[in-house]
Amino acid sequence: MKRISFLQGMLVGFVFIVALLGGVAINGWLLLENLVGESRENSALAVDLSAAIQTLNERSVDVERSARQYLVLGDNDLHRRFQGYLEESYEQLGRIETLAAPGLGEVPAQWRSVAGKISRKLARHNERAEEDVVVLLDRLGSLNNQVAQAGQRWIDSENTRLIHELERHRIQLGVKLAIALIGALSIALGMGWWLLRPVRQLDRAIRRLGARRFAEEINVGGPIDLRRLGQRLDWLRQHLAELESDRQKTLRHVSHELKTPLTALKEGAALLAEEVPGPLSPGQREVVEIMTHNVQGLQGRIESLLGLNAAIFDARQLSMQLVDAGQLLREVAERHELRAQARQIHLVQQIEPGEVRLDPGKMALILDNLLANAIDFSPPGADIVLAARRVSGAWYFDCIDAGCGVAPDDSERIFQPFVQGRLKAPVERRGSGVGLSIVRELVNAMGGRVDLLACAQGAHFRVEIPDAN
Repeated sequence: MKRISFLQGMLVGFVFIVALLGGVAINGWLLLENLVGESRENSALAVDLSAAIQTLNERSVDVERSARQYLVLGDNDLHRRFQGYLEESYEQLGRIETLAAPGLGEVPAQWRSVAGKISRKLARHNERAEEDVVVLLDRLGSLNNQVAQAGQRWIDSENTRLIHELERHRIQLGVKLAIALIGALSIALGMGWWLLRPVRQLDRAIRRLGARRFAEEINVGGPIDLRRLGQRLDWLRQHLAELESDRQKTLRHVSHELKTPLTALKEGAALLAEEVPGPLSPGQREVVEIMTHNVQGLQGRIESLLGLNAAIFDARQLSMQLVDAGQLLREVAERHELRAQARQIHLVQQIEPGEVRLDPGKMALILDNLLANAIDFSPPGADIVLAARRVSGAWYFDCIDAGCGVAPDDSERIFQPFVQGRLKAPVERRGSGVGLSIVRELVNAMGGRVDLLACAQGAHFRVEIPDAN
């Protein structure tokens, strides 16, 4: 099966939508043109019919006048005039029949019959004929009125028919338009699903790469060009997985190669400090203390590096589950309660009831690191606020202390490995500067983020976890 590209799919979808809506538009335009043409023709017929009826009435008046004059005067010119008016009346009546024959019925035939009788009666020209002609002329006037009424009824019926046809076409056009809109919407939704699904797959794949989860294969469907992009991302995943594996191997080898001679140095420095080889002078003892301090610092750095590497690896092994946010904060506070009491620090909990989907073990480690730092940096008698609340689409976990805070220049560097702030804690700390790096790795693994927020006094750390509910 040949697959089409993103651009080809968009073009096909637009062509179908334009074809549907354009077809309805053209059909509506043709219907409108047809109705306008019929309306124009009906108007012209109505004008012609009205003119013919008006002319017939005028000629009928002339016929009646000339007939009556002929009856009185007996002048042959008047009789010829009567015949001329009668011929013109026949002509107009024929025109009326041509324009509105279905609506006239038997009226034209009756009109001709009466007119013929009048003509024959005038040809005899006697007293009996005069009486009959007068009656027939009255009858002819009545028939003229019937012709006019029948013509008007025909005009009204044609107008009504045109209105009904307009209404019928309007309903048909509305149905076609609704069908076209539904079809266009269906095509748009289908195209949106066809295009959005691989985009979401790409987004999830990029997020997994950013979180260093390289085990799952990347498969992207949809258009052929997005499939190729998915294949390139999978190649990148494999390459990154190889680099990560090499990095871990190198780190393990370097740590092992460093720890072995470092252990020997530490033991040698300890023997010198205990004066096993012999007594030391004050200067020699000072040198031994410097050696011991630096060996211990280097050993701490190596252990921290191994711990950070273990935390990065552990961040990929998630066990997501629904956890009560309040219970999680209370357990963290209980673990640090004795340490806080020793420094006369009060832990304040602000908890909004609810459940959040996260890895409880990793979240506990995150809060332990933040709370431990807050206790170390807070002065005696201060309050530390631990808060959990739900906002639109996320859960916020806040740790706010009243200590010296973080220097502005350190706000971006504080989450980097082995970086410690310039401001010192009121108690002696032997940290290596990887705690907040571990916090960031674990938070990112759960799809969240950790930020240092501006605060008037102390430090305000916020962990944001997406609300899966």
